[in-house]
Amino acid sequence: MREYRTEELAEAAGIPVRTLRFYRERKLLPPPRREGRIAWYDDHHLARLRTIAALLERGHTLGGIAELTAAFERGRDVGQLGELLGIGWSEETPVRLTPEALADYFAGEVTPENLAASLDLGYVATDGDEIVHVSRRLLDVSSALVREGVPLAAVLETGRRVRGHADALAALFAGLVAEHLPDDPEAVTRLRPLAKSVVEAELSMAMDRLRAAAGPADGPQEAADGAQEAAGGDGAAQTAPSP
Repeated sequence: MREYRTEELAEAAGIPVRTLRFYRERKLLPPPRREGRIAWYDDHHLARLRTIAALLERGHTLGGIAELTAAFERGRDVGQLGELLGIGWSEETPVRLTPEALADYFAGEVTPENLAASLDLGYVATDGDEIVHVSRRLLDVSSALVREGVPLAAVLETGRRVRGHADALAALFAGLVAEHLPDDPEAVTRLRPLAKSVVEAELSMAMDRLRAAAGPADGPQEAADGAQEAAGGDGAAQTAPSP
């Protein structure tokens, strides 16, 4: 289990350090492990912070969250709290933004067309005067690509295509688990990190092969076109059957 210093945990949870300290003072977080003057947190603390964020998104107050989490302090995993309250479970951290803040992320690219595409993908939703982005990681990556000169419309279209591949990979893994561990209802959740590691490793090696294929006379686009042709047509993933 990974351990985090205060600043590292706050960054992983997508909150300011002062918010993390406030949660500690309100006893919304279990005490950290102490090593001299250093406070060490672990993945259980990160899971608790993500649950708090999801509950706040659903309109719960901090006082109410404190009462709810207190009931789960003895022998219950914090993920069960999210399931009980119907918030689902995700490793992604949602981000609340004003329209002005969203425009700052994508200077000149927040057009009605791009906003409609983001809403259609489920990347963003509106909540009163604010916009909620479903994933801080996707927000940061998208804005980084735009800063590099990739149009936001192209980023969103690529995200749509990546989702199709990701859904197929998830179904493939779930089918594998269902076939070989049919009597273990927690297997998919427990083995999820293994699936992520396989996908990350294969993607990394695929990028290496793509770079190697781009010889002196070829550029990245030629290599990408060749890889897409080798994959067949537009390279769309073959959707695996759901278990």
